[in-house]
Amino acid sequence: MIFNQIKTTLFPVIKVISTVLIISAITWELGNIYATSVNYQIPDSLNPIFWIGRFALTSHFLEGIIAAVYAIQKNKKPISYGIYTFFIGTIGLIELFLEKDENLANVEIK
Repeated sequence: MIFNQIKTTLFPVIKVISTVLIISAITWELGNIYATSVNYQIPDSLNPIFWIGRFALTSHFLEGIIAAVYAIQKNKKPISYGIYTFFIGTIGLIELFLEKDENLANVEIK
């Protein structure tokens, strides 16, 4: 009961925040690559932000791979679930793991 309340109220907020932060981390990293390519020195005080962003991107990338592999087992589109989970994070995995197997639900027992 409590999980269902959290799922309906908190999950949408986390999805939006996660998507915004991942897009920001990607943009931040692309800006860093551009600055390096034009020999612009970024202040060292910003290094912790880069490392936090890199950690988030790496963990979301791994979650996306896990979701893609698990989506194959659920007969879902692995690329779609992988990209969705990359942007959403752990909540995408939770949704995929808790999703009932539709193929088994449609099997009629005689």
